[in-house]
Amino acid sequence: MGQRQFLMLCLLPLAVFTLAFLAIPLGRLILASGESEAGWAIYLKIIQTPRYVSTLVQTVVVSLAVTAAALAISTTAGLFLVRNRFVGRNTLLSILTLPLAFPGVVVGFMIILLGGRQGLVNQLLPGHWVFAYSITGLFLGYLYFSIPRVLLTVMAAAEKIDPALEEAAQTLGAPPHRIVIDVLLPALSPALIAAGGIAFATAMGAFGTAFTLATDIDVLPMVIYTEFTLSANIAMASALSVILGLVTWAILLIARSFSGGT
Repeated sequence: MGQRQFLMLCLLPLAVFTLAFLAIPLGRLILASGESEAGWAIYLKIIQTPRYVSTLVQTVVVSLAVTAAALAISTTAGLFLVRNRFVGRNTLLSILTLPLAFPGVVVGFMIILLGGRQGLVNQLLPGHWVFAYSITGLFLGYLYFSIPRVLLTVMAAAEKIDPALEEAAQTLGAPPHRIVIDVLLPALSPALIAAGGIAFATAMGAFGTAFTLATDIDVLPMVIYTEFTLSANIAMASALSVILGLVTWAILLIARSFSGGT
């Protein structure tokens, strides 16, 4: 067997997977979006429908807010855990990454236990503190499972930063905040952009948490679900899915272009 034949044989499983689980389902989804009476004008209808537009904007805003908060929290915690060794560090790291083991439904249920009508916050604090069924609850739920993903990426990148760079900055008299701004953040920027893109994409498409907290929440995955199941509007559900995918793909493409090849 020649080298070319061996290479083609190795690429065959990837080609089969790409065709069967990516290309064909995606192509069928796009074709299904144009099978309504409106045809391909269904995309124009979505743009002209205030509910769909506001839902898309709200989904993007929540995803951006979750991404920014996850980056801020995970970067701070990641740098601290990489630069410090102490008793219980591994236990703390295990707790911070524990949300990776929970599906979205469990995360939503935990938010209800925290901020629901019978939740812990409502029982301990005076007044009517119910936030689980709103965008606030959804934001906290998305943030909960976004932090571990960003944290692990930041820690992996921070461990590769040469400590001599920080030592040189200290020798030159740079204060701690300037070391973070001028040394650490530029070195971490490719990892932060990549992790932010993943966090955004995860929040855009997350369904289980939104489904559990869906009382006063109107985000795009929930609208797609209701169009498909309650209204049996397969074309609209498909078109909304395509738009959701395009927005997420565009953000990932931008993140990839800014992160470079590192």
